[in-house]
Amino acid sequence: MAVFLAWWWPSAKPLQAFDQNGDRFFCQVASVTDGDTLRCADGTRVRLHAVAARESDEGCSPGHPCPSASGAAATAALRELAGGQGLQCMRTGTSYNRVTAICSNEAGVEINCAMVQSGNAVIWERYNSERPICQR
Repeated sequence: MAVFLAWWWPSAKPLQAFDQNGDRFFCQVASVTDGDTLRCADGTRVRLHAVAARESDEGCSPGHPCPSASGAAATAALRELAGGQGLQCMRTGTSYNRVTAICSNEAGVEINCAMVQSGNAVIWERYNSERPICQR
């Protein structure tokens, strides 16, 4: 396994050294649920922090921001950014039995921000004001 260092990790440590009980954790992506949710190989469900994408059924939940991109396009974009990769993630909280997090892929791309920049998701201002994404 290659060693990847995320921009927020202060010292050179291999992926296995991530503290699974702290704010920072490693996620080997097993599947992508939709444009803002994925599942890690260890079973952890991760909801991308401060990002809103359409649901798989193409709808948007009441009170949630609703991007113009389709749910299928958002899911495909997240698969391209994260599918099968090892992600470096920073926990920001929880939402419906999922960990909310800001994650970077193996190329060092913050996937939360990349989803917004691609037009497949929008920033959810309510959560972005608490801990902003796209800070590099």
